[in-house]
Amino acid sequence: MEMDKRIHLELRNRTPSDVKELVLDNCRSNDGKIEGLTDEFEELEFLSTINTGLTSVANLPKLNKLKKLELSDNRISGGLEVLAEKCPNLTHLNLSGNKIKDLSTIEPLKKLENLKSLDLFNCEVTNL
Repeated sequence: MEMDKRIHLELRNRTPSDVKELVLDNCRSNDGKIEGLTDEFEELEFLSTINTGLTSVANLPKLNKLKKLELSDNRISGGLEVLAEKCPNLTHLNLSGNKIKDLSTIEPLKKLENLKSLDLFNCEVTNL
């Protein structure tokens, strides 16, 4: 199932501003990007996009209340600098099983002042 259709199903007759948790695991992302998620999800605190084929988080909308972001088992190799801008209150970030190869890729995550947990299991950067 495509990501934007899955988001529509997950709404379950709620408005985006009523949603605090959104699980999109195993759905398909065209072009490796997040699709169908807008800044109308202003109350979103937990977002999971495990195994969706993501290569980028560049078009992630501004989600000020997002605290936990699950991005494991995708193909993300960079572009993480947008997370500090779009999700400034992130406390937990799971990037395990992605294509992250060097420390410069995760360097921008230092700007996430509230980050308490960063999971990089099964990423090449852990072999340095």
